[in-house]
Amino acid sequence: MASRVAAVCALALATTGLAGCGSDPDEGTNGVGKLEPAAIRDRAMKAAGSAGSVHLSGTVITKDGGVELDMELSEGGGRGEVTSGGTTFGLLRIGETLYLQAGADFWNQAAGGDGKGVEGTTAEKLDGKFVKVPEKDPAYKRFSGFTDMDTLLDGLLALDGKPAKDDYHEVGDVRTIRLKADDGAGGRMDVSLQGTAYPVRVERPGGGGTLRFTDWDKRIDLSEPPKNKQVDYGQDLPET
Repeated sequence: MASRVAAVCALALATTGLAGCGSDPDEGTNGVGKLEPAAIRDRAMKAAGSAGSVHLSGTVITKDGGVELDMELSEGGGRGEVTSGGTTFGLLRIGETLYLQAGADFWNQAAGGDGKGVEGTTAEKLDGKFVKVPEKDPAYKRFSGFTDMDTLLDGLLALDGKPAKDDYHEVGDVRTIRLKADDGAGGRMDVSLQGTAYPVRVERPGGGGTLRFTDWDKRIDLSEPPKNKQVDYGQDLPET
């Protein structure tokens, strides 16, 4: 009987990659799985706050619908794509300079559907261009928030309630310890058991979407777009 149980345990370990059947789930890890849930959360938040960059992707559900994010973020800016209401647009921020890149359909909708923006500029002419967003334009604050690493992490990593452990898991090829708040209703967070204890996956409270966090602290090259692909309206921007 003992040999049969050992064989079953060996098969389970080989096929799932997860520790079990009496083995130590923290063996070969960074040890955060041994901490109390609140300490695990604090360790993950501290790691995220100390990182210089991250790749964030997934969906955020709000009362107005879902927003899909695929952003590379750093302390000096960010770049990536946002999809909302069936429309996708790109954002690039280098320091305080913000560019919005979108297709003709986006600009056509922004201009009320007639295909023209300010000063008679057609949506087709803006198709794929990097349109500089003036800092005084109301759109600047709205769009730049998607490229602000601190702002996004503060909002997206929060759990609503006292955390508890939700067993050991794997996210992609990363072993994790999962936390849950309010039995999952307050969100879940997977924290890496390998290397630095970064958050690697978050289920937002109240079914508010799921996000992945990868490439922590890896260098992001934020280069200015080619001059021939830039459009600068000065203090004006087509309605967005």
